[in-house]
Amino acid sequence: MDSSARSKWQVRLAVLILFVVGFMAGALAMNIYRARHWSPGAGGRGGFEQMLDKLNLTQDQRTQVGEIFEDARKQLGDLRRDSEPKFREVRKSTDERLQSVLTPEQWEKFQQMTNRRGRPYGMPRREGGQR
Repeated sequence: MDSSARSKWQVRLAVLILFVVGFMAGALAMNIYRARHWSPGAGGRGGFEQMLDKLNLTQDQRTQVGEIFEDARKQLGDLRRDSEPKFREVRKSTDERLQSVLTPEQWEKFQQMTNRRGRPYGMPRREGGQR
C-alpha cells in the first residue's frame, strides 16, 4: 500500500474514531442530563416528581424509589469519573494522530470546526455558564 492510500485510510480511521468518541460523549451527556433532571433533589416539580404523582405511590414507595434513583445517579457519576481518564487518553491519542496527518492549517481549521481549541479533552464547550 503506498503512502497516499495509507494516509487516506488513516484519515478515515481517525474520522471513525472521532465519530465513536462523539457518540460516547453524547450518550454520557444524555445520562448526566437525565440524572440531573430526574433526580429527587432537582428541586421544583420536575419530571421525577410528576412521574411519582402519576404512579400513585405510597410515601414509603416514594422514599424507596427516590433512594433507588439517587443511588443510580451516584453510580453513574462514579462511572463517569472512572471513565474520564480513558476518554481523555483516547481523545489525546486521536488528536496526536490527526496532527501527524493534517497540515498545521488543516489542524487549526479542524480545531475550530470541532470547537476544541483551548479546551481540556472531553470537556463540553461553555459560553456564559451554559452549554
